[in-house]
Amino acid sequence: MKIHRPTKIIWMMICLLLTVGIFCMGKPLQAQAVEWHITGEQEESTILNPPGTAQTPEELNTINTENSVTVTYSDTNGMLSGSLRIMLTLTFISLLPMIVIMMTSFTRIIIVLHFTRQALGTQTAPPNQILIGLALILTFFIMQPTITRVYEEAIIPFEEGEIEQDEALELGAAPLREFMYPQTQVKDVDMFMSIANMEWDGKLESIPTSVLIPSFMISELRTAFWIGFLIYIPFIVVDMVVASTLMSMGMMMLPPTTISMPFKILLFVVADGWNLIIGNLVRTFY
Repeated sequence: MKIHRPTKIIWMMICLLLTVGIFCMGKPLQAQAVEWHITGEQEESTILNPPGTAQTPEELNTINTENSVTVTYSDTNGMLSGSLRIMLTLTFISLLPMIVIMMTSFTRIIIVLHFTRQALGTQTAPPNQILIGLALILTFFIMQPTITRVYEEAIIPFEEGEIEQDEALELGAAPLREFMYPQTQVKDVDMFMSIANMEWDGKLESIPTSVLIPSFMISELRTAFWIGFLIYIPFIVVDMVVASTLMSMGMMMLPPTTISMPFKILLFVVADGWNLIIGNLVRTFY
């Protein structure tokens, strides 16, 4: 017997309704809601230990409540916890390039080295990586006594629990301030002190660090440019001699720098220029 399409659809709907009815005859589903309690709304106290029951300093440093995150700022002997020590170390590492540039001899050294390369006219020889590496090594050599003082006077006592953080920072900044002050010119300190509307009695102790650092930077830039000018003088003489010789020979179309650069390199090597420049540059800090 042939079943028409509308009749087939009706039979499919009847079968679907019967299947749903069979499932509904079973045990009905039950939905349960979970009751949440907020701290302070339940009768049971959230305090773990009653007041006065702590026996050790570690128990006093922890938060005495349930469902809380405990952050330990310090442990025994006033030392920082491991997590906080790692965070401070990472922060110091991120600030280390700024400290090296602004509070050490790096600025003067790198500027003088760039002036030397520019005066030679070699463009990229030595490359920037060599100059920066040389400047860092010379900076470490010059700053080694200061770094040793910071380590012995601030870091070691702080690690042993003999001093607190504020005192450690003050003792650590003192050697850097004593290094920067002799290299800083008085007029630069006066300028920044007048801008800050502060009085200065001419002593290091009365100069805030926020004034000493920019004064030191300005003085370093001025000194570095003076040294660069002195380095340029012999090489300018060589350029003038070569240019005059070419003009007298009628070679007007030949660039003087092309001929003078080998003579400048020869003069620099014969005079042992790197020894003279770096040796006298390092002595300016002593």
